[in-house]
Amino acid sequence: MTEHRIHGGLVPLIIGLVLTALGTPDLALAQSRSLGEALAAADAAKGETVFAACRACHTIEEGGGPIIGPNLWGVVGRPVAHVEGFNYSEPLKAYGGTWQVDRLDAFLEDPQAVVPGSLMVFPGVKNPADRANLIAYLNKNSSSPVSLADAPGAEAAVVAPAEDIRNYGVLVDAPGVEKTFAYCTACHSEMIVAQQGKTRKHWADLLEWMVEEQGMTPIGEPDLTIILDYLAANYNEDRPNFPRR
Repeated sequence: MTEHRIHGGLVPLIIGLVLTALGTPDLALAQSRSLGEALAAADAAKGETVFAACRACHTIEEGGGPIIGPNLWGVVGRPVAHVEGFNYSEPLKAYGGTWQVDRLDAFLEDPQAVVPGSLMVFPGVKNPADRANLIAYLNKNSSSPVSLADAPGAEAAVVAPAEDIRNYGVLVDAPGVEKTFAYCTACHSEMIVAQQGKTRKHWADLLEWMVEEQGMTPIGEPDLTIILDYLAANYNEDRPNFPRR
């Protein structure tokens, strides 16, 4: 994995980054298993949803350039701080080594704890299953994917939730909430979304404005339609799910 670097036009994407992790496990229900076992059960398609929170700062397509952080194509197994032309922080350069799966898993959980002083301001993905899914998605986006269950570091222990418990903050749990939470909380508190009441067209216009004027990475299909359908159904002009304190 890598770090975020702030550029003037993209500062609004970073201010208020409050992602609390897409899935917060109830550790009372947790059981210990190896990282290799978690990766063997990982779902790259679910990892793509987790990666939605990363898209504000990273591209993953082959040949993609940096946004705030460097491109992540082929990151699994590559040397740390090694994308040509990207100006990494000194702490990450000093961390060195390669992004084998146990180091990547630990960094994704809490970047600042693993590399203090890194410019990676992302608070981390706390759910081990989400991290495994994310690593599977990152591994898929490579010219030479590795066998994750047998990859270096896969024998490391990991705490995995015995059941999938999700936390979407104040957002109503309805079809489309997972992708909406993932994209929106990469840059905002979900409360900002929940306080709005707009028609579907106004939501679409707002997202277009954020791309054109605020530098937000465009949301591709089918995710854009899923998110707009969710917002229009649950946070429309009638504001049926407005959070009242």
